[in-house]
Amino acid sequence: MSLTIGAHVDQTDPLAEAAARGTTLVQFFLGDPQGYKGPEIAYAGGAAALRADAEAAGVDLYVHAPYIINVATTNNRIRIPSRKLLQQHVDAAAEIGAKGLIVHGGHVNKTDDPEVGFDNWRKAIEATDLKLPLLLENTAGGDNAMARYLERIAKVWDAIGSASQADQVGFCLDTCHAHAGGNKLETVVDDILAITGRIDLVHCNDSRDAFDSGADRHANFGAGQIDADLLAGVVRSAGAPVVCETPGGADEHKADFAWLRERL
Repeated sequence: MSLTIGAHVDQTDPLAEAAARGTTLVQFFLGDPQGYKGPEIAYAGGAAALRADAEAAGVDLYVHAPYIINVATTNNRIRIPSRKLLQQHVDAAAEIGAKGLIVHGGHVNKTDDPEVGFDNWRKAIEATDLKLPLLLENTAGGDNAMARYLERIAKVWDAIGSASQADQVGFCLDTCHAHAGGNKLETVVDDILAITGRIDLVHCNDSRDAFDSGADRHANFGAGQIDADLLAGVVRSAGAPVVCETPGGADEHKADFAWLRERL
């Protein structure tokens, strides 16, 4: 099975990182994952050069949006800057020719009605000029999360479905987040496909912590608590490109790629 398997890498020179790992797919941040400052292109020649060089090298680029983006929240001081930051990252990711922008589902406050969070997702999709696919990623922790539990993911998806650019929203399935979030990996691909009809990208990660622990701690393959056959089974069933967000550099990632290929 010839799935493309790549990795999350440093943003300074993603193409050198791809070459060092012998892959044609990389994911990276544009700027600070924990800050509202807005995207920065660290690549030497800027956005246009990165786009042209990636095309010439045949490397697919994916951008991970900052973790702090939370378009679901009822808190205006977070939601409004989050929407602005999301648009900035959509623009920057489109400029470098990225295949998709991955964003976490966010959460509401404990006393909030989750329905407000679902509708805030719809409003965010309506308000954002989606110049490339926006891939919603399932998350590991939090009882008030929008994308931890399947029934919540279904409601977010439902709400987004009525937005005008719904066809530009895809799904990124994270194996560590699914396991730690309490979703059985035996059925998670079918469960997600039943909700979304699509899986555009897989974040394949082992999990340091136990099933349903709510802990988002990635581990290298075979070093965590996810059964090897289950991990490979998710990748096989999803049939989407794979990003390993596992610890380490090029050597560790190459070992993870080999581990996974052997089981596919």
